[in-house]
Amino acid sequence: MTEIEKVIVGKRRVIQLAVTALLAEGHILFEDIPGVGKTMFAKTLGKSIQCQVNRVQFTPDLLPSDIVGVSIYDKRSRDFEFKPGPIFTDILLADEINRTTPRSQAALLEAMSEKQLTMDGRTYPLSPLFFVLATQNPADYEGTYPLPEAQLDRFLFRLSIGYPTHQQEVALVAGEDRQERLLQTTGILSIQEVVALRQLVKEIYVDPRLYEYAVSLVRQSRRHANVRVGVSPRGSLAFVQAAKAYALTEGRDYCVPDDFKRVLEPVFGHRLLLKHASNHDQSDRQQVLEEIQAAVAVPVGK
Repeated sequence: MTEIEKVIVGKRRVIQLAVTALLAEGHILFEDIPGVGKTMFAKTLGKSIQCQVNRVQFTPDLLPSDIVGVSIYDKRSRDFEFKPGPIFTDILLADEINRTTPRSQAALLEAMSEKQLTMDGRTYPLSPLFFVLATQNPADYEGTYPLPEAQLDRFLFRLSIGYPTHQQEVALVAGEDRQERLLQTTGILSIQEVVALRQLVKEIYVDPRLYEYAVSLVRQSRRHANVRVGVSPRGSLAFVQAAKAYALTEGRDYCVPDDFKRVLEPVFGHRLLLKHASNHDQSDRQQVLEEIQAAVAVPVGK
């Protein structure tokens, strides 16, 4: 997190959540207006790990084969030979994912949920680290194709970087070029260390009352008067896994209620379908999340 902060200044919470997603074996969708550093953030996170990072610029003419690869007929062997695409990597930076068609977006579905790819009747395993960092502009911008709910549900977090403060923006424009700082970023973690940390996440202790708390929050999302579709069972699993990973980034081997509170918004936000025209209104969504949290009592010690 400290290494990433050398490039991305003043966004400690977003950085911690991004590392949380990495350790929880989830994927991240960065949604924000153009120009706030979504791509720079994703590139910096990728470079802070000693691994292969592939970037795909999602455009309207992108084909699924441009992502997953293609089978080419070999005259010598008289058979088709599979040429892997950029998805065969450790970290995939899917830049402006909502500028390509739903058909190409769907090419990521199996890979994101099962870390494998099926082509021409064969299944190809992906990297054990496989981690998708996707960026997108808000849905009301020109030339965008909204991600379907099935794909949104496969992202552990949806994060927003937001504008910097006045002082942070002064430091940004007066300081060293961010591309130069990115070049100076070094890999802090190896793939083996990330895998080991992910194993530690599974061993984080969660009190049974916290499991009850987590499920109560999920079920409250389904009962809210302004919610058409609430958090899915996959979201329940993601919620607990994210809280455990967040506890590890705090240096603990057990969860507390605050861990669930910290990850509630990035886990729930993109999984809720609101009623009426408020579905893309962030203020309405924020209010719904606050009401969900307020409606469930926090477990206390004996």
